[in-house]
Amino acid sequence: MTAAAAPARPGNLNFVLICVFIDMLGIGLIVPVLPVLVGEFAGTRESQAYWYGMMSAVFGLMQFLFMPMLGAISDRVGRRPVLLYSMAGMCINFLSTAWAPNLACLFIGRVIGGMSSASMSVASAYASDISTPENRAKSFGKVGAAFGLGFICGPMLGGLLGGVDLHLPFYVAGALSAANFVYGYFAVPESLAPGARAPFTLARINPLSALAKLARRTDIRGLLLTFTLATLAQMMLQTTWVLYTTFRFNWSTGQNGAALFCVGLTAAVVQAGLLGVLIKRFGEVRLSLLGLISGGITYLLYGLATHGWMMYVLILCNVLSFAIGPALQSIVSKNTPPGEQGELMGSLQSISSVGVIFMPLLGSAILGEVSHLASSDWRVGSTFYLCAAMQAVAIVVARRYFRQHEVPA
Repeated sequence: MTAAAAPARPGNLNFVLICVFIDMLGIGLIVPVLPVLVGEFAGTRESQAYWYGMMSAVFGLMQFLFMPMLGAISDRVGRRPVLLYSMAGMCINFLSTAWAPNLACLFIGRVIGGMSSASMSVASAYASDISTPENRAKSFGKVGAAFGLGFICGPMLGGLLGGVDLHLPFYVAGALSAANFVYGYFAVPESLAPGARAPFTLARINPLSALAKLARRTDIRGLLLTFTLATLAQMMLQTTWVLYTTFRFNWSTGQNGAALFCVGLTAAVVQAGLLGVLIKRFGEVRLSLLGLISGGITYLLYGLATHGWMMYVLILCNVLSFAIGPALQSIVSKNTPPGEQGELMGSLQSISSVGVIFMPLLGSAILGEVSHLASSDWRVGSTFYLCAAMQAVAIVVARRYFRQHEVPA
């Protein structure tokens, strides 16, 4: 059943967009550097892949356990307090990682970061609070664009700073998170009306209960499976990209920063500038399908690429895949009551967290197995072939769902 449309609550989306941008800028700073830092402690390529996979899995596990809790808390007490908590926790995460003298201390930083990284789910709920059903997809797109803009500047800057000192990006990220906290404290108003708040119960903070509740949503089950498959493929790419390009093309932190700059730029152009036009031209259903097809083909070509420059071309050509998330989120959101938006977004983020638990372990295990092969061997791209296969299944599931269900406008 489609949820009744709630009027948008007064607010300024720009506030939360800046918060997401600064958070993602800080996270983007460390993306090209953390695998290299792990390698300094680990030694061999196989050990580097293993321990980096473990670091990513620990981060994802903490996200999985705490994201539904933070989403449910935001439904009870409001979005603003949870956003502030997230900003403070990420600051502690970055600084503890910068000071880490060994792998054990790096693990501590990842635990703190996973417990705190609620900004995307709560920001999405904030965007839903202040948007009408008609412009909700565009609002989600703007949140995604702020995320992408953070990755335009963050990884490139992190790669440059990492070339000076591997710890420097973490100090800069910590300072940005602290500035984000100050900005949020003084500038971000509450978006959730008191009358729309939901009671806090233990069932709502259980991550397994949140996923089970999603699984019971028979009206959108196929859509959620599509979202899950696409998300798992994306998590595999994100958590193995730097190791893959280092092993196959011997890329430096600066080169990986430049590639991730292209990812962020393409995401921002699509989600901030083109999403409204694309939705008007294709509709959310067709756009999500086209994005899945584009992403599946690109994953396959990533794995077959024999030269580093090919990766840049593929990133810039994979435009439609950046519309998948906002389109699917909008369709799911339109079927959910206003007081459950935070829980919904937290539960959807839990799917990503499950991916961050298992995909790095799987991806690093695959990379460890092929790390001894020549860089020109096609099997080195095995992680991306798996991504392409998951995307292909997602396309089949999505097509079947859209044939059998009427999607609300």
